[in-house]
Amino acid sequence: MQYRLLGKTGLEVSTISMGCWGIGGQWGPVEESQALQTIRRAVEVGITLFDTADAYGMEPGYSEEVVGKALHEIRGRVLIATKVGNFARRFGHPLPYTTPHHIYLCCDASLYRLRRDVIDLYQCHIGGLEDPTLFLEAFERLKERGKIRAYGISTNDLDALRRFNQQDTCGACQLDYSLLNRTPEQDILPYCQEQNIGTLIRGPLGMGVLTGKFTPQTVFTDEVRQGWNDGEGRERFLKRLSYAERVRFVERPGRTLAQAALQFVLAHPAVSCAIPGAKSPEQAEANAKAADGSFTAEEMERINRTGTM
Repeated sequence: MQYRLLGKTGLEVSTISMGCWGIGGQWGPVEESQALQTIRRAVEVGITLFDTADAYGMEPGYSEEVVGKALHEIRGRVLIATKVGNFARRFGHPLPYTTPHHIYLCCDASLYRLRRDVIDLYQCHIGGLEDPTLFLEAFERLKERGKIRAYGISTNDLDALRRFNQQDTCGACQLDYSLLNRTPEQDILPYCQEQNIGTLIRGPLGMGVLTGKFTPQTVFTDEVRQGWNDGEGRERFLKRLSYAERVRFVERPGRTLAQAALQFVLAHPAVSCAIPGAKSPEQAEANAKAADGSFTAEEMERINRTGTM
């Protein structure tokens, strides 16, 4: 495993970290015992950062509960990132977030579920946030109170990130970037590098497309990808799948397509870590192995000649 600093936060993170959306059950059922085994195996293979959110899980907060249960006995060895802003939104009961007190309450609730005294990285989960004043005020106060160590935002919107970093206090940005989505190379990644903002790369495997396990006949039953079965969603899935097949040349003995996709992401100088999901100990271990290799200049040149999706 390799480790890098997460921008100006000063936190050192494993280059392959773990996204914990999937273990909450929204990407298909996962028994709690398997979720716990997966997280603990991730720690064993060198993963030190686990990213979740108060909105993740078949019930709001469930992913945080599982992460807390798995990691509470080794709290000094790992870092936890979580998010605030979407609690209960998909159930039709979002909080209005009209006062910093909403964020304080959400933070306390996350700390309780995570079995922690402090959150290492607290992120705004509203990617298109127009006015960050309330969140920035709340996050600064939470830092003063010792409840969070650093904060940032989850967004692919450069303007939103700039607004959030208006006082040069944004420590990290979580964004979607992969072989299937190279748009961030044009704007938000260069900005993060220039401003020393750490980056957590979500979707590095294209929501599973870059694992190589799907076919044009695949039918999705999970909550997140059901929209890929028909209409425009199906067309987009097939387009992404076609591109994944075109870049299969990055596979080689000892390296899967998924591991190559993770190494591609890590090759960008603005990237601090990738946070692929895992729903089994085997997946966590396979993801971690990607940190031991690299994406070569020759491979990058061939990828560029292949073109974007």
